[in-house]
Amino acid sequence: NGREGMVRWALRAGLVAGGAVATTMVGRRMVRRSAAGEGEGVALGSLHTEPLTVTADDGVALCVEVEEADHDDPAAPTVVFLPGFCLNMDAWHFQRLDLSGAVRCVFYDQRGHGRSGRGVKAHTTIEQLARDLHTVLEATVPTGPVVLIGHSLGGMVVMAYAQTHPEEFGKRVVGAALIATSAGRLAEMTLGLPAAVVRGLWPFSPGVVGVVTNRPMLIKRGIGADRDVGLWVTRRLSFGGRDVPPDVVRFAGSILNTTPLDVFGELFPEFDRHDKEAALPIFRSCPTLILAGGKDVLTPADHSRGMAVQIPEAEFTILEGAGHLLMLECPDAVNAALRRLLERARLTGGRRAARRAAG
Repeated sequence: NGREGMVRWALRAGLVAGGAVATTMVGRRMVRRSAAGEGEGVALGSLHTEPLTVTADDGVALCVEVEEADHDDPAAPTVVFLPGFCLNMDAWHFQRLDLSGAVRCVFYDQRGHGRSGRGVKAHTTIEQLARDLHTVLEATVPTGPVVLIGHSLGGMVVMAYAQTHPEEFGKRVVGAALIATSAGRLAEMTLGLPAAVVRGLWPFSPGVVGVVTNRPMLIKRGIGADRDVGLWVTRRLSFGGRDVPPDVVRFAGSILNTTPLDVFGELFPEFDRHDKEAALPIFRSCPTLILAGGKDVLTPADHSRGMAVQIPEAEFTILEGAGHLLMLECPDAVNAALRRLLERARLTGGRRAARRAAG
């Protein structure tokens, strides 16, 4: 019922927020260790251009970065990356590295996240985030084709944008990627815990979420004696495999830690009412990629399966051993899938341009 649903969400908010706060004690150490540039030879989170400020329709300042392509092809799409909940643009580190110079890219922090400003609580909605996306597109890609890449919350924002601007898809929006996300039914999420355990903890969840969101320093002191708590929680909720490099796990934790807990508390209830299944058929008008992690406990792969049924033309892939942060855990597989999407978008856009030129 409605009461149980609210309590269930409060419990989950407490668990996830606790994980985000737990990473505080390891976040700064991660930034120092990653400076050695393990893996790719480029320090995690070091890829940036001069930031731009784009002002949302309610006055909130959004931090945006544009990375230009090495070529001048007006027909090539601009790729816009939307990060997930409690993440910022640095979460796309490996994708930014892979596509650098090959295509024009736009990265931005959603309101309340990273270096973007915060709005009033009433505007902390997925629909407002979709309006923010529209504003970013008007400011950074006023003309030409666009490919939208959304992870988790970012994917939900892309769906909300499709619902409010369906005419853009198949014309200006020539491709979309929905990565580790959901069109709805998020009240079914259990974080991988047995349903009976979740039900047993329901009565205690309002107090848990209240402490986590309103008294973060108490939580930080409580975990200060064991810095490995943050690493364990981040790995458990964000990744599916045990072989993810510790520096990548700590890097994810350092990103999660940048989101204020009151922002977390304001936005989290939005997931309970998120329902964008009616928008899914709109994606049939452009090449679409659906990616899911087989061990994702935040947006389980079944949600992606449901989306793929509604968008049968989409490329649908489940990375069986991966968790929620696919782009950090399996960068090679994600990069290859995005490049396939961009090639499909380029070919589709070229055929449409030829048809228009032929009259």
